[in-house]
Parts: sequence; C-alpha cells; structure tokens
Amino acid sequence: MGGKRDKDDEAYGKPVKYDPSFRGPIKNRSCTDVICCVLFLLFILGYIVVGIVAWVYGDPRQVLYPRNSTGAYCGMGENKDKPYLLYFNIFSCILSTNIISVAENGLQCPTPQVCVSSCPEAPWTVENSQFLQTVGEVFYTKNRNFCLPGVPWNMRVITSLQQELCPSFLLPSAPALGRCFPWTNVTPPVLPGITNDTTIEQGISGLIDSLNARDISVKIFEDFAQSWYWILVALGVALVLSLLFILLLRLVAGPLVLVLILGVLGVLAYGIYYCWEEYRVLRDKGASISQLGFTTNLSAYRSVQETWLAALIVLAVLEAILLLVLIFLRQRIRIAIALLKEASKAVGHMMSTMFYPLVTFVLLLICIAYWAMTALYLATSGQPQYVLWASNVSSPGCENVPINTSCNPMVQPVNSSCPGLMCIFQGYSSTGLVQRSLFNLQIYGVLGLFWTLNWVLALGQCVLAGAFASFYWAFHKPQDIPTFPLFSAFIRTLRYHTGSLAFGALILTLVQIARVILEYIDHKLRGVQNPVARCIMCCFKCCLWCLEKFIKFLNRNAYIMIAIYGKNFCVSAKNAFMLLMRNIVRVVVLDKVTDLLLFFGKLLVVGGVGVLSFYFFSGRIQGLGKDFESPHLNYYWLPIMTSILGAYVIASGFFSVFGMCVDTLFLCFLEDLERNDGSLDRPYYMSKSLLKILGKKNEVPPGNKKRKK
Repeated sequence: MGGKRDKDDEAYGKPVKYDPSFRGPIKNRSCTDVICCVLFLLFILGYIVVGIVAWVYGDPRQVLYPRNSTGAYCGMGENKDKPYLLYFNIFSCILSTNIISVAENGLQCPTPQVCVSSCPEAPWTVENSQFLQTVGEVFYTKNRNFCLPGVPWNMRVITSLQQELCPSFLLPSAPALGRCFPWTNVTPPVLPGITNDTTIEQGISGLIDSLNARDISVKIFEDFAQSWYWILVALGVALVLSLLFILLLRLVAGPLVLVLILGVLGVLAYGIYYCWEEYRVLRDKGASISQLGFTTNLSAYRSVQETWLAALIVLAVLEAILLLVLIFLRQRIRIAIALLKEASKAVGHMMSTMFYPLVTFVLLLICIAYWAMTALYLATSGQPQYVLWASNVSSPGCENVPINTSCNPMVQPVNSSCPGLMCIFQGYSSTGLVQRSLFNLQIYGVLGLFWTLNWVLALGQCVLAGAFASFYWAFHKPQDIPTFPLFSAFIRTLRYHTGSLAFGALILTLVQIARVILEYIDHKLRGVQNPVARCIMCCFKCCLWCLEKFIKFLNRNAYIMIAIYGKNFCVSAKNAFMLLMRNIVRVVVLDKVTDLLLFFGKLLVVGGVGVLSFYFFSGRIQGLGKDFESPHLNYYWLPIMTSILGAYVIASGFFSVFGMCVDTLFLCFLEDLERNDGSLDRPYYMSKSLLKILGKKNEVPPGNKKRKK
C-alpha cells in the first residue's frame, strides 16, 4: 500500500523540500515572463495608438447630436439655441423603410429636417386658402419657425411646399433623443401619400415609444433625487454587515458551518418526506407513467408516481453521500473550519485588504471607459455622405435626374421638373485608410478590452495573495507581519510579474473570445432547425465554458505561487496544480465548505439590506420621526432594487477578498505540511488549532520562543 501511494505521489510531483532560507514571500526575485511583458506593453502602446487615431478621425457628435438636412449639428455652433430636430414628414420614416433600418441609420429619414428651438405644441395643417400667401405671413408672423434656413419672407407658400422648404403640417411633439416625435394619441393628417391604416399607426407607435421611456426616465430621476442618501445608508449597512460577518467568523465559523450543513441535511430530509408522500398518494390512486405515455407537457409528469419515486431516490442518494462525507471526512471539515477562522484573523490584521476591490473597480472602470470611447470614436470616423433622393422616382420629370449621386447638403437642389428632389444623408464614408481598417481596429479594441480586464483582475489576485502569504509565513504573529504588506505586494507584483500576469490573462482572453465567437455563430444559426448542428454547438459551448472555469481556477492558484516564490507563470501553475492534486480531497472539502459559507454570507447581507429597504421605502416603518420618514416616490421598488444590487456588489467585493485569503492560506498550509515537520529546525507555521486537529505539535510553538536561526 505504501509503495502504491508513493507512486501516486510521484505522478503529481514530489513533495516540497525543506528550505532553511525560506521566510515567506521571496524578496530577492527577478522579472518573470519578460517576453510576454514586452508583448503586453507593445500591445498597450498599440492600443493607445488606436485610441489616438480614433480621437483624431472620429467625431462622436454624429451620434450624440442630430443633423439637419444641411449637415449642421443641432444644439451646436450656429444652431446652439436650436437643440431639437424636426422632421417635415415623419411618416416618410415608415413609408420608406422599416423601423429597424431607420434606427440603424441614426434615425435619418428621407424628408427635410430642420433644427428648432422647441417642438410644435399644437396640430396645424396648411389650408387651401393659404397657398397663395407668403411664407412670412403663414409661418414667420405666426411664430412657426420651422422652415429650412434661408427661405425668403416673400416666397409663396405653394412654392415652398412644392420644393419642400417648409412643412405642410405640424403635429404636437415632444423631444426624445434630440428629435421631435409626435405624441401617441395624435391622429395622422389626411394628406396625399398618408393613410390611416394599421401599419402606419404601428410604425408611429414604434418610433415614439421613447416618449413613454422619457416620462419614466424623468420619474426615475426624481426618485433617485429623493432617495439617494437613503440608498447610500443602505449600502453603508451592507458594508458594515459584510465586514462584521468576515471578522466574526473567527468566533462562529464552526457553529455556523455546522448549522448550515444540518440545514442542508434537513432540507434534503424534508424533500425525501415530501416525495414519499406524493409517491404514496399517487401509488394508491394507480397513476402510472404507462397510462400517461410520452408528452411534451412536462407539468403532466407531476401526476405520475414514477416522477416522485425518481426524485425520492435522487434526494436519498444525496442525503446518504452527505452523511458519509460528514462521517469519513469530518477531520478535513474541521481543517477547513480552522482555515476559515485563520483567514478571518488575517483579514483582521490587514484591514486595508478589504478595500483593495475599490482599486480593482477603478482600474476596471478605466479599461471599460477607454474601450467604449475608442469604439465610439472609431464608429464615427468616416465623413458623412449625402446623395440625391426623390420620394417618387417614377414621377414625370424625374427620369433624367441622377438619383443616389453625391451632392452638397449646403446647397439643396431646386428642380421644378422633379418634385420632392432633395439632398439627404446616406451614411459615413469608408474610403479612407482608417475606415477601411475599421473592422480590424474594432477587433483590436475588443481584444484589448478582454486582455486589460483580465490583467487587472489577475493583478488584484496576485497582490492579495502576496499580502496574505506574508501573514501565514510570519512565525510570530503579528510581530513578524510586514508593516505595509498590501503596498509591498502591489509594488513587488508590478515590478517583477507584469509579464506573468499578462501571460495568464492572455490565455483566459483567448478562451473568452472563442466563447464570444461561438455565441455569435449560435445567434446567427438560431433559425436553423437541424438538431445535429444544435447538439454540436451546445457541446462546443459546454466545453469552452468548462475550459474557461478550469483556466480561471488554475490561474488563481498560479498567481498565489507567483506571489510567494516569484517564479514564472508556467512553473507556478504546474507547482500549484501538482500541490492541489496531491491533496485533492482537502481541496474539494475546503472549496465546498467555503462556497457554502460565503453563499450564506451573501444571502445574509443582501437579504438583510433588501428587507430593511423594502420596509423603509414602502413606508411600513412608522414612528421614526420627520427626519427619518421615507420619501414619497413614484416607484418605491427602484431604490429597493438599487440597494439590493449595491449590497450584492459590496458583499461580492468583500467576500472575494476573503475567498482569496482562504485559498492563499490553504496553499501555504499544504506547503507547510510538506516542508516542515515540527522539529526545532523545521517548525510548522500553522496555528495551534490546526496543529491540534492534525495531532501535531511544534517543539518551539509559534509565538512562545524565538525560532532557531
């Protein structure tokens, strides 16, 4: 038996040998994965160049501000006091194309558009008696300043309408997305080319749904303005609860884990009892699956006895497995509880680590904001192109007009032989070098986004691992803990291991991009009903998901080894994997116990904040005084959901630090067992509680005597 065990140990590497010079995270180390570091820095330099190119050639005003028919921006320059865009005939947006196409073209429509200071408030239509009057009499003197710029005062109204220089009707509108959209209850006017059929009404509703969104957004803004300070109070409560939960684990970890495990056993036992009762009732009735047969109505299977019998068997097996685990792995569960207590002590000695997620959050925000701005500038890097367009090309006089040829929007065509001829926006040019390379530059930006995000997350893991490793390998706690462990680990990681972090982040990035590509292909093939193709796609997606999870697990432990020993990524990943495989049972037990505990912690924090927020914002808490009254809100669920989401983010940030602490201390604990034997020259660094559980002892207990040099 012993020889077989030795062979198994050899398969996963040899145990770590004693090193008399080892005192925790190595200080005298050298740069690792230099080639990958250089590649990463060159990539970042290229990423910056892409951003500069996008900034030089891009113009986000094309997205942020609407353009009129002359190509000028509304709300800027000469139109500074005219921030809204008015469509002369908004029905042409529906008559010419579908709503999706209109949205993709920046809400451009084949109708004259003019910048206005305010949207029309009342319906109006040109009457027959006004056709021979002047534009000044019908429009300007009546404060209807909706004609194109430069239309003379003395032009006949009939002429301005024929040349589409002034609108033939106005609808009461409201601004949305910088454009004047009609109200939903407006009846379309009876004009040539416009009918009141269902298609038109649906099209109008599709265009002006944003008005309802605008009303809702105003109410949402009012609710946030009324309740923001109470939301901050709720987030403060979440922060305090998360911190208290972690710090109190050193006192209640054991009882809490026991209660949680018994709770799981109780839930499974109740499930077995419930399934048995349902099975017994259906068995007495004689309800069998043979009577039901095969059906796609899954709820029908609840009425047959075989369903509940199968559920009963599954739950009974799970209950038995959990009981066997408690009986035969109770020692390892005690070790996991002791490590959780030790992690709580480590966090208590290094409180600054609890707020390191703020640094990670800021860096992630910078990466996302830079990518978003670069993508926006790249998308608007082309020059706007304008072409000639007519509403009815087959009209008399339009046969010889060069439709779809480029034109100057500053000089609108005046051609009486072709009614409705105008110069309209078509799109953005793609003839320049930047425009021809736009797709490649966007791909480069996406790769940069994934790589930088993964690198920032890797930096946080490695920094926290370095800080917590310095706690474990301090023989006299807390005297031997470095003064600024988190700052020292941060500087050490940036100085020596940027390349190793970039290497691990690149591997994960390639897998994630492969998953994105696969999701895109799956989205495109949604309409394909081939079951074989669907099955193959699902298998590929499942494999890539498993691969991503495994790489994240491997990277996390590799960063811990990098933080401790300062070796390159591949060696660290190999050593971490071999160490974990030599202690696979302990790994599984600790992982599941930690997951159960942190899940309960998140549930406690988020549930507590959610319940308090619900009772407060819904006005169910009375007698708090005028200063503590709940604000009057349009949607009281809005601050509740915001508080719950914020509490989840805060709890996840705190517990991610605690999870990293547990993983780091666990690897250090495994190495401590292999490296040392408790003798005077090779004492254990673990706590007394761990030594007691393992039945070991130090000849020089930590904290009592000085270690022999």
